[in-house]
Amino acid sequence: MLVTTRALVISALKYGEADLIVKCFTEEAGLKSYLLRSILKSKKGKLRTAMFQPATQLEIVAMHKDKGTLESIREAKVIQPYVSLHTDILKSSIVLFLSEMLRNVIQEEEENRPMYAYLEHAFMWLDLHTHTANFHLLFLLELTKYLGFYPDTSNIDLPNFNLESGNFERIETLYSISEENLDTLKSLLGTNFDALSGIKLNQKRRAAFVNMLLSYYELHLHSFKKPRSLAVLSTLFN
Repeated sequence: MLVTTRALVISALKYGEADLIVKCFTEEAGLKSYLLRSILKSKKGKLRTAMFQPATQLEIVAMHKDKGTLESIREAKVIQPYVSLHTDILKSSIVLFLSEMLRNVIQEEEENRPMYAYLEHAFMWLDLHTHTANFHLLFLLELTKYLGFYPDTSNIDLPNFNLESGNFERIETLYSISEENLDTLKSLLGTNFDALSGIKLNQKRRAAFVNMLLSYYELHLHSFKKPRSLAVLSTLFN
């Protein structure tokens, strides 16, 4: 079936001498993988390698056979050109890390328009703003809304947060967090990207919180793997 859909590029992997295998999260059909033949050698085709950098927002015309095999893209155009996302070294490192996260956590080939709208908005915000040191923390926390394990805030005043249950609790358990990580969590819950500049964290607290978030993901997603690109991001923020 020929489909026209918005698509967010998650990753592109070289295959053979001239091909790319591209993973996209599409508005119409969720996660899709495409084989782009000879794109690395083609100079006159409709598709260009630069279109398939992580987080690029496209409109594609694609053939979806929906048989579990690699699909094909007939046409593509960039619908939201970025100003700084792929040229600013800090932002591009954030994108690399978050794209690896998305590759790990989005598995289903099914429509999820609210998640698509969230990702579209988040990467546009990152592109247009300069106070981005805490962006990935809020991004990953907000993403849990669409993955089904956003923290239950009904007892937010209690002194512990249980990573396994996703609840604030009075009693400390093996999976509880408290003190600085708890304070950071409470400051991020219910906020938005525009308020991030008011949240002051040093490198140590930021690193501790992102590692806590990764543990939270591990507990709720059985196939989750910690991203290798975290080390690069940590080095830059240090």
